[in-house]
Amino acid sequence: MSDTIRLLQERRSVAPHLMTGPGPTAAELDTMLAIASRVPDHGKLCPWRFIIIEGEARQRLGAAAAALALADQPDADPKRREIEATRFTRAPVVVGVVSRAGAHPKIPQWEQELSAGAAAMLLCVAANAMGFATAWLTEWMAYDRRVLAMLGVAETERMAGFVHIGHGAKPNDRPRPALSDIVTRWNG
Repeated sequence: MSDTIRLLQERRSVAPHLMTGPGPTAAELDTMLAIASRVPDHGKLCPWRFIIIEGEARQRLGAAAAALALADQPDADPKRREIEATRFTRAPVVVGVVSRAGAHPKIPQWEQELSAGAAAMLLCVAANAMGFATAWLTEWMAYDRRVLAMLGVAETERMAGFVHIGHGAKPNDRPRPALSDIVTRWNG
C-alpha cells in the first residue's frame, strides 16, 4: 500500500483545543498553500483565497470576535466566555479559506464553491502529509458579517471555513458509513 493511500485512510481531524505548537514555518505554510491551490478550478478562476492568522493576530481576532459574541449574549456563562476568547488561539496557525465564487457566463457558481471546499480539504491533507494535525471548522464566525469584515472578506465573498494547524495526537476513528449505505451503481 502506498504512503499516500495510508495517509488518506488514517487522516483524522484533531480538535483545535488538543493542538500544540509549533505551527508550520513560513516555508512549510507556503508549501501547504501552494498544494491547496492545485484543486480543480474550471476556467482557471481561482475562486478562493487564503487568510493566514498567526502569532499575536490570533489573540486580537479572538478578542474582537469574543466581544461581538458576548455583546450578543451578555449573560454567557464563564465557560462560554473562555471558549469565545480562545477560538483562534487553540492552534498555532489558522487559515481562513475564502470562497470568491461569483456569476460567470460559463462556470456555475456551485462549481466555484466546490473548488473552495476542495482547497480547504487539500490544505488539510497537505498539512497532514507534512506531519501536522488539522481541523477544518466554520463555527459562527464564518457566517458573521462583522467578523468577516474584520478579516477583509468582501460582501461578495463567503468563508468556506477556518483550517486550524498544529500538532496533536490523532483521536480514535469515528464510525464511518458502510459503503452499502452510500454507494449505488447505475446500470442504465
